[in-house]
Amino acid sequence: MSRRPRGRRHHGVADTSHRRKVNYRNLKNPLLRQPAFSDDRLEAIHDTALRVIEELGIKVLNDTARQYFKQAGASVDEATQMVKIDRELVRASLDSAPGEFVIHGRTPGFDVSMGGDNINFVSVGGAPHISDLDHGKRPATLEDTRNIIKLCEHFDVIHLQSPNVESQDIPVHLRHYRVTESQLTLSQKPFFIYSRGSEQVEDAFAMTRIAHGLSEAEFVAKPWCYTIINTNSPRQLDVPMCQGIIDFAKVGQVSVITARALSILRRPARYR
Repeated sequence: MSRRPRGRRHHGVADTSHRRKVNYRNLKNPLLRQPAFSDDRLEAIHDTALRVIEELGIKVLNDTARQYFKQAGASVDEATQMVKIDRELVRASLDSAPGEFVIHGRTPGFDVSMGGDNINFVSVGGAPHISDLDHGKRPATLEDTRNIIKLCEHFDVIHLQSPNVESQDIPVHLRHYRVTESQLTLSQKPFFIYSRGSEQVEDAFAMTRIAHGLSEAEFVAKPWCYTIINTNSPRQLDVPMCQGIIDFAKVGQVSVITARALSILRRPARYR
C-alpha cells in the first residue's frame, strides 16, 4: 500500500496549515521585557541623569532654542550658553509625552503604532554608497534611492520609509525635492524628512500636504513623517540639530533623537 506524500493533501495542493500566520504590518513583542538592571540601579541611573541636567547643564548653541528653554522655566546662562533644567521640569515634560502614538501613512492600512510593545522596522538611512552584484560598490544615485523605496514598499515587515542612500547625482540644495517626491509618489508608508535647514523642512512639509490633500490644520493634527536628530556631544546641542527639533515640534511631527555621537572611522594609511 503506497503512502501519501507528507505535507500534501490528497488533491495535490500543499498543506500550509502548519505555517504560523503573522500580521507583519502590526508586530508586537509577546515576551516579558527582561531588565538589564535591578530597579534600584535603574533609579540610580535616572537620578544621576537628572543631576547632570540640573547641576551641570547642557550647552545649547541655538539662540532660539535657549529662549524656549528659558520660557519653559529652565535656567539659561547666555554668556556660556549653558542650560540647566530643574528635575521637576523634566518630570513634568516626561509626563506630558504619550507612551504610544500613531504615525500615519497615505491610507489607514499603512499607519504605524509607535511605543509600548509595538515593534517597527526601517531600512538603513544616509549611506553615501551602494553595492550590488551587477555594479559593485559605487556612489548612490536617485535611481538607487527610488529602487530601495520600492523594495521597502513591497515588504510588509518594513514599516517606515527611510532616507536609505544619498542621491549624490542631485545637488544637495535640490536633493530634498527629489527624495521627498520619490517617497510620496512611490510609497504609502510614513516617511522620512531630513532636517537640513528650516527652508528645506518647510518645502517637504508643503509637498506632504499637497500629496496627502491636507490643509495646514489637518497636517498639524496628526504625525505624518519623521526626522532623525543625532547629537554630536553628550552634553551639547548644535544649531541645526536644535532647529530641526523646533521645526518638527511646531507642527506636531516626529523627531527621533538619538542619545549618541556619530563617529568617523578613519582607515590607517597602511596595515602592518
